[in-house]
Amino acid sequence: MAQKNDTTALILAFVVTAGLIGGGFWWFTQRSGSDLNKILSTGTNPSTGSNDGSNSAPPTGEPSPQGSLATGEGFASVQKVPSGLFSYGGSTTWAPIRLIVDPVIQSTRPEFRLRYVDPISGAPGSGTGIRMLLQDEIAFAQSSRPLSDQENQTAAQRGIKLKQIPVAIDGIAIAVNPSLNIPGLTIDQIKSIYSGTVTNWSQVGGPDLPIQPFERPPTAGAGTIEVLLGDRKPGPNVQDVSTTTAGLRKLAISPGGIYFSTATELVPQCTVKPVPIGRQPGQFVPPYQEPLVAPSGCPAQRNRINASAFQSGQYPLTRNLFVIVKQNGGAEQQAGEAYANFLLSPQGQALIAKAGFVSIR
Repeated sequence: MAQKNDTTALILAFVVTAGLIGGGFWWFTQRSGSDLNKILSTGTNPSTGSNDGSNSAPPTGEPSPQGSLATGEGFASVQKVPSGLFSYGGSTTWAPIRLIVDPVIQSTRPEFRLRYVDPISGAPGSGTGIRMLLQDEIAFAQSSRPLSDQENQTAAQRGIKLKQIPVAIDGIAIAVNPSLNIPGLTIDQIKSIYSGTVTNWSQVGGPDLPIQPFERPPTAGAGTIEVLLGDRKPGPNVQDVSTTTAGLRKLAISPGGIYFSTATELVPQCTVKPVPIGRQPGQFVPPYQEPLVAPSGCPAQRNRINASAFQSGQYPLTRNLFVIVKQNGGAEQQAGEAYANFLLSPQGQALIAKAGFVSIR
């Protein structure tokens, strides 16, 4: 009988204990506002490999939004991109962009295939590329100068309208032989040198040494003497060189030589010295980031473009790079405008800066 009573007491104690535990758990989950499902699901989520908390980081290997190019900013988001193979050509100034930017466009948008075309005759350049565009040899052109009145007139005579789309900022740099000691040149002094009015470096604060100016042919764009002279005529002592490479070689062996071209081509060179220029005497702005790297320190170190002065306009000889588009409503126009839109996207502008130019946006 005693054993039976003990068993009954144990059963009653178990029931009472279970009721107390159950009631306490009910009160905790219902009255305290706690969520049982949340409590049970605080472990790792198998679909993401991370906790479900709002402050949790993305899984390893997945970039955070802050560390990647947001959707709508890259090449993949550019709209109205035609499919096909499109030929293009023009300015030699664009060579670094073609080298760095174009392969990324190709890999991101394989439907938009690009092919650079050299001219059949003559040296490549802005003018040559625009001529090739007018003759239907390429779909769009790359230019380091604006369209000329003559080019617009030629286009109109052929029933064509051309559009120039600025995509980057570059500058024209003046370079001299490394042995020449001169603090800088004003725009007017440069014009006087190339028009033949100034023929000795002593006339502009340098040594008693004859000046030997070099220039590229009119088809070159950035190296065209009209960029500097405007309505002035070049002097009889100006020597033509076929390419920037030829100009650099001439300058390296000519103590009194002077040459000008796009800053991205001249500033990093080891065999010549870029010259600060200004609008007024004594207000010279270098096309390079100071301090100047001497030829003896090159190529271990190279001079770099003074991007801030180019973008602010403080450096006096800056200009835009243009995509020249044929406004015909056809595939050529679509290709040219798409290419310009690639370059004007944040991804394109970042790659342009990587290529040594200054972003326009």
